[in-house]
Amino acid sequence: MAKQFVCNKTEPVVQTKAGKLRGFLLDGTYTFHGIKYADAKRFQMPEEVKPWEGIKDALSYGYVCPMINDPVPNGEVMVPHRYWPVNEDCQYLNIWSQSLDPDAKKPVMVWLHGGGFSDGSSIEQVCYDGENMSKYGDVVVVSLNHRLNVLGYLDVSSLSPDFANSANAGTEDMVAALRWIRDNIRNFGGDPDNVTLFGQSGGGGKIWTLMQTPSAEGLFHKGIIQSGVFDMIPVRQGADGKAITQAILDELGIHENQAEALATVPYRQLADAYKKVAPELEKQGEYVGLAPLANDFLPGDPRQVGFTPFARTVPVIVGTVLGEFSFGPAIANREALSEEEINAMIEKKYGDSAPELIRLFKAAYPEKHLTDLLFVDHLFRAPSRDFIVKKAAHTEAPTYSYQFTLELTYDGGHVAWHCSEIPFVFHNTEKIPYCNIPGVSDKLEEQMFNAWVQFARTGNPNHPGLPQWPACTPDDEAVMIFDKTCEVKHNFDAELVDLIAKTAPDFRFDDEDQPIQH
Repeated sequence: MAKQFVCNKTEPVVQTKAGKLRGFLLDGTYTFHGIKYADAKRFQMPEEVKPWEGIKDALSYGYVCPMINDPVPNGEVMVPHRYWPVNEDCQYLNIWSQSLDPDAKKPVMVWLHGGGFSDGSSIEQVCYDGENMSKYGDVVVVSLNHRLNVLGYLDVSSLSPDFANSANAGTEDMVAALRWIRDNIRNFGGDPDNVTLFGQSGGGGKIWTLMQTPSAEGLFHKGIIQSGVFDMIPVRQGADGKAITQAILDELGIHENQAEALATVPYRQLADAYKKVAPELEKQGEYVGLAPLANDFLPGDPRQVGFTPFARTVPVIVGTVLGEFSFGPAIANREALSEEEINAMIEKKYGDSAPELIRLFKAAYPEKHLTDLLFVDHLFRAPSRDFIVKKAAHTEAPTYSYQFTLELTYDGGHVAWHCSEIPFVFHNTEKIPYCNIPGVSDKLEEQMFNAWVQFARTGNPNHPGLPQWPACTPDDEAVMIFDKTCEVKHNFDAELVDLIAKTAPDFRFDDEDQPIQH
């Protein structure tokens, strides 16, 4: 059946602070793509867009920030992607809403994309589309692009006072987007006093970074951090970019007297120079960027320096998935394996710790197949638990914990992997083939989706479709398990994760940013 589509010279048109924008209406959802929320020169802070006359179209997604490595289609069944034209001028956002009434005051949910602080975009994954979340949740959904990698997270402050916070320029882009939302979202039906950030992986990391960023204080009110606490992409403390800056200048043949020319070098030349010199400096322990830097604009990682007074007041949901980086093939014919064969596989990976890990895994996940122990994540789960315990110590706002443990039917049965929960959150499982499990995925989608929306609405994720989900305390991590059967477990995997963290092989990344073990 055809949907109702409206897009003409007079509607839907919305007045913003800088001028009028035209979007489109599709079956009751007002949609605006590619709204310019700020402008910025390279390495400098974003500025408000200049006013315009007439009506601008917001009918095409905006540019995506260039990436250090060109995207390569890979594993698209597990994480379906979309690719888009790139440009440094990438400060764009998208909006989905059920109303354009300034008095509607619907909750605003702002999606921050993954990809660390180096890659990704607001439309990179197919499941990032905000239409269903807005329609079924009656919320205003916003997604945004911002500067990444050497454009958004490289300290070249030694070159010019104008570059003073170049190390966190990408974060300041997000702050600029939140200011735009504060100033304009009411005319899109949203409530500027009820803004929730939610994001996965790097997007989750951006949320706790913004919680610690003074310029973001008061611009949002709640945060949902999905697989977003990860020690391998740290906020650096007590570092500066002098070494990496000089190495890039030398590689490009730019004399220090002309150092500001770095601001005009074509992006690909800049990125290639960075890729050539950064690995050796990183081996030496030098700062090489591509993640936030603690400086006068950012106090640092809250787990290291403490939560700021503002961060303490932000209600949060923090969680992970069971397998995270388990992108490889599932265990073939696992049901035919003997207990001895499974134990041998576990011993090969974990050595002398295998018997104790088997005991702890069976206690934590009695319903799971023992081979899942080979894929249990600690890289996100361990630091997330640390974050939860330290945040829960501040009683100004609640802290909730979850874990997504659903076994997906891909490859004959696969432990949940990094990003696999996102379609359930967005109410987009219909768009993603692997999510479709008859009798399971529809129910779980409603449970997760409604928890996220209810939290955005009230700061509490509880709703009738879930067991009671209590907030955490420093001594009691109450973890909502999202699976075929949802349940709350208390401090259930602490010993397991701690022991895996001590014994599991280390992870590094290859040239295509894929995880590999060492």
